[in-house]
Amino acid sequence: MRVITGKYRGKKLFAPADNRIRPTSDRVKETAFNMLYSKGYGADIRVLDLFAGTGGMGIEALSRGAGECVFTDIDKKSCACVHKNLAHTGASGEVYHADYKTALLKLAGRAFDVIFIDPPFASRREADAVGLILQHGVLAKGGVIVIEHAADNPLDGLPTQLNRESRACGNTVLTFLSYKE
Repeated sequence: MRVITGKYRGKKLFAPADNRIRPTSDRVKETAFNMLYSKGYGADIRVLDLFAGTGGMGIEALSRGAGECVFTDIDKKSCACVHKNLAHTGASGEVYHADYKTALLKLAGRAFDVIFIDPPFASRREADAVGLILQHGVLAKGGVIVIEHAADNPLDGLPTQLNRESRACGNTVLTFLSYKE
C-alpha cells in the first residue's frame, strides 16, 4: 500500500499487522480520484476521511493538493497508524479518535468538499453516516461523498435528495453522492 501520485508519490503507507482493517487498494483509490478529478475536485479542497483506518484516502488527497484533511476513527490503533503515516509521508492533518457520530457532531457546520466513508463492510453504517453528515451540515454545497462498500451492499436507506453514481471495482463499489441542483 502506497501513495499513488502527487507530492508524496511512492511513499509506503503502514497498516496494522493484525489485518483488523481493510486498506483501500491502489486500483480502487485510483478510480476514486480519477472520478473526483473528472467532477472538478482537485487542489485546495477540504477533505474528511471518516472511518480513516490507515488514512490512505486522506493522505492521497493531501498528496494531490488538498488544502486540508481531517481523519476520524474509533480505533486507537488506527489513529496511531494515521499519525505514523502522516509523519512518514510528511503530510499534515487533524486526527480525531472518536466514533463517527461523535466526530460528525464535533465537525458540525464545518463544510468539507470531499468526504470519504469506508466503514467495515459488514457494519452497514453508510446510510446513518450520510444522514448525520447532512443533518450536521458537514458536506459543503457542491461537495461529494464517496462511499467505498462491498458489491453485495445496495446501500439501502440513503437520503433520496442526493444524486447517486456508482462505479464497480471488482468486489468493491464506489458510490458518489452529491446534492441535486
